[in-house]
Amino acid sequence: MPAMPESRQPRPNPAARHIAEAAARPSARLRAGLGARLSARLSARLGARSAARSATRVAVRATARPRAALTAFLVLGLVALSGACGGERQRDRFVIGFSQCNKAEPWRTWMDSSLMAEAAKHPELEVLYADAQQDNSKQVADVESFLRQRIDLLIISPNEAKPLTAIVKRAYDSGIPVIVLDRAIEGDSYTTFIGADNREIGRAAGEHAAALLGGRGQVVELKGLPGSPPAIDRSEGFREALAKFPDIRIVADPVADWLRDKGREQAEAALRAHETVDLVYGHNDPMAMGAYLAATAMNRAKGLRIIGIDGLPGPEGGAKAVQDGKLDATFLYPNCGKEAIQTAAKILRKEAVPRHLRLQTARITKDNAAAFVAP
Repeated sequence: MPAMPESRQPRPNPAARHIAEAAARPSARLRAGLGARLSARLSARLGARSAARSATRVAVRATARPRAALTAFLVLGLVALSGACGGERQRDRFVIGFSQCNKAEPWRTWMDSSLMAEAAKHPELEVLYADAQQDNSKQVADVESFLRQRIDLLIISPNEAKPLTAIVKRAYDSGIPVIVLDRAIEGDSYTTFIGADNREIGRAAGEHAAALLGGRGQVVELKGLPGSPPAIDRSEGFREALAKFPDIRIVADPVADWLRDKGREQAEAALRAHETVDLVYGHNDPMAMGAYLAATAMNRAKGLRIIGIDGLPGPEGGAKAVQDGKLDATFLYPNCGKEAIQTAAKILRKEAVPRHLRLQTARITKDNAAAFVAP
């Protein structure tokens, strides 16, 4: 068929086109209505789910709260019961106050070294140290300072018994365990005493002196600090032994305060005052060595017998002096340092310890000195 002339082609009808497009897609109002309905339904569903979840949370919380309260109640009850039964939380750190009467004596330096070496093996222990410098009032002040620092245990080697008794009792009565070393206090306000039997050592020294003298001779006794129990006991024990030998006489007994220089000074004075001195007995090795130095300087060393106490190891100790022939004998006095820390650790762990820990002594002569020289 021949094509219709262009002028005769039908023209598009705008109204028809609008009707067709309206039929093909929903109207804006319809979409808005559908959207509103869908949104309402979705919100309703989500709201219901949210409400259910919230209700579940509330129920869980309501259940958890009584459980938490019950748990807390049980824990508090157990703690209270533990306290009522005397239980304590295990501690991993303790502070010890160590009051040393002086550092001038080599024996005390030996004690300090032994004590600190043993303490280094116990990381749970911290040791605070104070040197009283042979001053009673300073030692009292040192202990008072320890108490203000709230120490857990006190170790003390008293300068003298009577002046230190009150402050030691105060510490002990306040509930602080107390370990007394070497020198006792008056009374029994302490946990443990550690030391050798000084009276027995003095007695052994007297018996050995009598044997060296053959039961006859003149003796000079160099005494330690007056008022200190070791000085008292070492003198009384020595004299008890010599009482059996009426031909042995003590011609001088000056005080030399445990010190070598003072021992030398006092020995020199005694040697000048007495033409014949057969034996010098020093309450410790430094005073005995002072006597040796005085006698050597005065040309009186030949034939003079000298006895000391301590038996320190090392090149400057009493054992070496015996080995070298400067002293005729000395008696071992253990330094107590290692035993003090071992006992302290037991006390702080709530373990039982003895009331008195007696350390053993030994007589050191040239025959066995080599065994005591090495530290």
